[in-house]
Amino acid sequence: MGAPLNFEEGQSTYRPPRFNSQYYGWWKTSMHDFIMDENSELWEVICDGPFFPTKNLGDPAVVIPKTRKEFNGADRNAIEKNFQAKKILVCGIGTDEYNRILACQLAKEIWEALQTAHEGTTQVKQSKIDMLTIEYRLFRMKDDESI
Repeated sequence: MGAPLNFEEGQSTYRPPRFNSQYYGWWKTSMHDFIMDENSELWEVICDGPFFPTKNLGDPAVVIPKTRKEFNGADRNAIEKNFQAKKILVCGIGTDEYNRILACQLAKEIWEALQTAHEGTTQVKQSKIDMLTIEYRLFRMKDDESI
């Protein structure tokens, strides 16, 4: 699907594109570009999940999560990326979509929930492709129809 019809108001470079349950493909591309322009590290958080500060303890070294008191400035900045990405995603959706992602804590969870809801899982996509392929192959003009 292309861009929304009657798209009268132009895009803002300060506000994320708005998604109102229609034209998901357009919104997805626009949101990706908006986030990449904002900060490419935010897109990494959406794709890979947030950063969790850890430390090595003991011999042999065992990796354990740091407590909040042990966070340094770099840890705090990395943790904030998830909240920045989450804020952009939430600001870019309407109330109907917000109810869909209400329980999500991570930006990655929000993105995946919206993607699954509007594109389906890989299996669903493949099933749709298979069904449409079969329909296309069976498509024939009837004897009493004209071009």
